[in-house]
Amino acid sequence: MYAPEPRPLPRASARASRQRGLSIVELMVGIVVALLVGIAAAGSAVMFTASQRQGIGTGGSSVNAATVMSALKNDAANAGLGFFGDNQFLCNSLNLSVNALKVTDNASFAPLRITDEGDNDRIDVVYSTRVQSGANVLLNKASDGSDAELMSLLPVNIGDAVLLAPPAPGDPCVVRTVTANVASTPDTPQLLSFAAAGTHNAAAFANVMNFPERSRIALLGALRWNRYRVNGGNLVLERPMDGSSAVLARNVIGFRAQYGITDGAAGSTTVDAWQDAQGADFAELDSDAIGRVRALRLGIVTRSPQREKPDANGNCVASDAKPVLFGAVVEPDVLDWQCFRYRTTTAVLPLRNLVMGIK
Repeated sequence: MYAPEPRPLPRASARASRQRGLSIVELMVGIVVALLVGIAAAGSAVMFTASQRQGIGTGGSSVNAATVMSALKNDAANAGLGFFGDNQFLCNSLNLSVNALKVTDNASFAPLRITDEGDNDRIDVVYSTRVQSGANVLLNKASDGSDAELMSLLPVNIGDAVLLAPPAPGDPCVVRTVTANVASTPDTPQLLSFAAAGTHNAAAFANVMNFPERSRIALLGALRWNRYRVNGGNLVLERPMDGSSAVLARNVIGFRAQYGITDGAAGSTTVDAWQDAQGADFAELDSDAIGRVRALRLGIVTRSPQREKPDANGNCVASDAKPVLFGAVVEPDVLDWQCFRYRTTTAVLPLRNLVMGIK
């Protein structure tokens, strides 16, 4: 037998050949490919980020518009509660104070009012917080606004606001805060007192308040007054009674409202026309005009916060026409308006308390 012949060891040149790395050409090709991939990835990331910003901006505008509509829907449903009695509107003008501050002093008043402010409208909504405000009771004797003697029971608590109104719209109504409540007995009527310490009792008004016997008094509970208007491109909610405010939507370029009115037929609940806050009848909305109001139509136009990139020729193509609201063109607040997108949101809000109060 023979032992296996040993294999020769690889030569040094062969070992060196198997251990050799990348050539300079291969390295340069790899670097170029990596750079191309990186450039493509960076471009995709930029495009994705821009699309994401545009999507967030568009989505934010939609959410803001929905928030405004929701807030106004709730307010419109309550508008006027406490200011109607015996199928008529009680107050063409109002005296209202908060401590020593006179919010309105014998000024024209409506619990729902659209005010034309030029490019946009302002909406004021006033209502009470107590469902019992749908009914009111009569005064047993004349009052000068310092107290009230009642013909029948009013379920009022200390600290509640009440509305004193004349028998027919004419002299201003006044809001008072109850500071004392003497219950009725078989021989004496219920007596409410309005001392100066009450929230709505401290201010002195220009007119002499005189509420004759059989004037009305309604329970308000806590009075709410909300105002919606555009300020510096933002739609804000203001509360005139305490001076607070909050931004509801940004980049608002159009905010318009219209009254939905009936043709004047008694008891009609249909909307026959849409009326702007203009003209002798609807600029102030007195007791006659408010009896024709059945609904509120609201429109909001918002602009996207993100400017979109022009096309290859340098032209902006995001929008090819200016937005339109209720048949009228809304002027954008930027010169390069074609570079932005616009969203128009409209809604019709029924005014149940105005309808029920007049019907």
